[in-house]
Amino acid sequence: QVQLVESGGGLVQPGGSLRLSCAAAGSIFSVYHMGWYRQAPGKQRELVAAITSGGNTHYADSVKGRFTISRDNAKNTVYLQMNSLKAEDTTVYYCNAKTVIKWYWGQGTQVTVSS
Repeated sequence: QVQLVESGGGLVQPGGSLRLSCAAAGSIFSVYHMGWYRQAPGKQRELVAAITSGGNTHYADSVKGRFTISRDNAKNTVYLQMNSLKAEDTTVYYCNAKTVIKWYWGQGTQVTVSS
């Protein structure tokens, strides 16, 4: 089992920045891929950014150049630095961890971009 705890969401003005954190615990040795997803009401959950155990990263086109995913292996934590935030980035963000057997999800953290 893998437990994920997110933090860092909140309210920010357009053009502002936030950093989300996802702390992993449990059988983290089995995790080969971690990422951030988001899901707006009535829409499918979409991948925002991902990072592999080897450090390779992937971003959705809508966030390229604005968001950066990183990991601190010593703290078992993955971060999502979000800059130049837009109103359309407003939604709930979920941390995800993939193992060969199962996907794990955090509880979600709300990000609201509004003036």
